[in-house]
Amino acid sequence: MGQLAASRVIVVTSVVLALASTTAPAAPRTWEYAGRGQWPQVNAAPGATAASATQPAAPLDPTLGRVQQLINDGQARSASKLAVAWLKAHKNDPQYDRGLYLNARALYQYGDRIRAYYYLDELMDERPDSSLYGPALELQYRIADHYLNGYKRRFFGIPAFHAYDEAVEMLYRIQGRAPGSQLAERSLLRTANFYYADQQYDFAADTYAAFLRTFPRSPQVPRVKLRYAFALYAQFRGPKFDATPVIDAREQLREVVAMYPDLAREEGIPDLVQQLDRNLARKLYWTADFYRRTNEPRGAAYTYRYLAQAYPQTPEGQKAKVAMTRLPAWAMANVPEPAITPGFAPPSTPMEPPRVAPGATHGPNVVHPGGAGTR
Repeated sequence: MGQLAASRVIVVTSVVLALASTTAPAAPRTWEYAGRGQWPQVNAAPGATAASATQPAAPLDPTLGRVQQLINDGQARSASKLAVAWLKAHKNDPQYDRGLYLNARALYQYGDRIRAYYYLDELMDERPDSSLYGPALELQYRIADHYLNGYKRRFFGIPAFHAYDEAVEMLYRIQGRAPGSQLAERSLLRTANFYYADQQYDFAADTYAAFLRTFPRSPQVPRVKLRYAFALYAQFRGPKFDATPVIDAREQLREVVAMYPDLAREEGIPDLVQQLDRNLARKLYWTADFYRRTNEPRGAAYTYRYLAQAYPQTPEGQKAKVAMTRLPAWAMANVPEPAITPGFAPPSTPMEPPRVAPGATHGPNVVHPGGAGTR
């Protein structure tokens, strides 16, 4: 019996020691950047543990606490002065990042938001490991958004000048600091929407295209495709000019109809595609008439035939059939059969007159509902 009890004690003791060894806090693992994409692991200091690595945060400096209270009380100017004095005297303080952030908040509240932006930049440059990195980026986005909404820069303390270009640059820098993040996605889309609302349709189209390439899985993609098509269409100047914007816009809208049929019905995309086809028919008729007037009957014959086969039920298609009867017979005989792509095949039902987007002016460069009108 004595030997059995002794063996039980030994077994229990060994189990307890094993459990204690498995539950003991392990030393934290650390990696440092060594260049060329290499991150070697660095040995922790002897006796370091996970518990010692996560020390409780130090209490807020009394001066910074006073700055915070002044901001809460709406005394932004006094808060900024106090924060700047503290920052000058505490360059190496562990809470230097919080001082920068509080000063930026004070300047933001006061209205000097350009300076607030640069203080946030300093925070992220000097303390990239700060817990305030994310809030600083978010505040920078709010600053840029307010400037794009019409907030003005101060001159001798008076709001005087717009800062649209500066705001676009701010959003670009935010994307560089947090690539692929939701904030970067919002920044790029906000830039595109600003260009669209400001009727800078060429920049808007380029930015929407960049968004579709960078964030192809974003839930905003269907609406962005629509805006991209509208921005392209808005660049069409009429039948005497390049038809590339109309062709590109039509292809984008065809994708929307194929991939998002409910959205297409909601936005009336089929009617807009008919309007695009009508403009393409006008462009083809004008081109064919140009060949006829410049004594190029073969070019006129080919373009008339293409128009009559691609858009037979449009007024221009009917006029093309009549115009072909007036061309020399040798010109019509030597014309190859035009290749009509599926995207431009004749519609199965007669086309209605093009509809103008609600609230927009008449003309070939009408933009579908979305906010910017015509250019």
